[in-house]
Amino acid sequence: MSKLPRVIVTVRSFLFSRTNGEFLIFLFFLILSGIFWLLMTLNETYEKEIVIPVRITNIPADVMLTSDEVDTVRVTIRDRGLLLLSYMFGDDLQHIEANFKNYDQTDGNGCITSVELSKLIQRHLSSSGKITNIKPDKVLFYYNTGAFKRVPIRWKGRVIPEQFYFLSDVSYSPDSVTIYASEERLDSVRMVYTEPLNHVNFRDTLVTDCKFQRIEGVKIVPDHVKITFYTDVLTEESISNIPVKGINMPPNKVLRTFPAKVTVKFVTGINVYRTLSASDFTVIADYNEIAEHPSEKCKLYLEQVPQGITRATLVHKQVDYLIEDITP
Repeated sequence: MSKLPRVIVTVRSFLFSRTNGEFLIFLFFLILSGIFWLLMTLNETYEKEIVIPVRITNIPADVMLTSDEVDTVRVTIRDRGLLLLSYMFGDDLQHIEANFKNYDQTDGNGCITSVELSKLIQRHLSSSGKITNIKPDKVLFYYNTGAFKRVPIRWKGRVIPEQFYFLSDVSYSPDSVTIYASEERLDSVRMVYTEPLNHVNFRDTLVTDCKFQRIEGVKIVPDHVKITFYTDVLTEESISNIPVKGINMPPNKVLRTFPAKVTVKFVTGINVYRTLSASDFTVIADYNEIAEHPSEKCKLYLEQVPQGITRATLVHKQVDYLIEDITP
């Protein structure tokens, strides 16, 4: 404690020495002149663009807004600098309110024009404040009185696993959403898409929570979805003993091919391959084609393949055949 008075004496001697005293006087007048300069500057007239939320209020109980309850406008205001600061950081222009009934056009939508927006904003400005520009020139809102339907969800964007991996399955939670809109808009919406995703070079199961792309005049409930992307390791495999089926055969004829069963090669994931069997594939030969273009061999076609495989191809695309008559 004995050191404290000594420190105070030392600081006082330093501050109030002749040299430092002159510096303190200079500093005082510098700050004073800065304050005067700032006051003169803030008293000048400037223009400033301010973002103002527009909130729809007094919505009837039987009405559901299908657009956002809060929209924003960018307003350019001309006024003294000090007042502009109060507009930017004060409470008066944190948002403006628009009464639903005043702007309802009774056909499922409403409109607040730039003239009406100016009136709503001007109430919060000083007598010297002037609005020079408003963007956009109007605020639109949409509503309905209960019309809705369920639609499926689809993801959109880039979701690409690492090399030698692929997407084996995608699941959504929930798998569909409820949309509210006018009857006309409901008819035009078949599904909703997520905002663009961007996930690359991953190998494990990917879980992401994302919002939906906005559709004008449509309210989506819920407004987000959890998507799970399942990955699997790519492998080239084959399935044998797939019987050849004749199609368009006359009732009194039967098609016999040599061999009677064929092999299909394809690329898929290891987990998918473990679930496959020959019955998951359908290989056909068309009697009409054989009758129209008779030859020693008939062409085979892979008509059906299970989900989750790619680049499916027949090992033998042509085989020997025989068409036999059947005795009733």
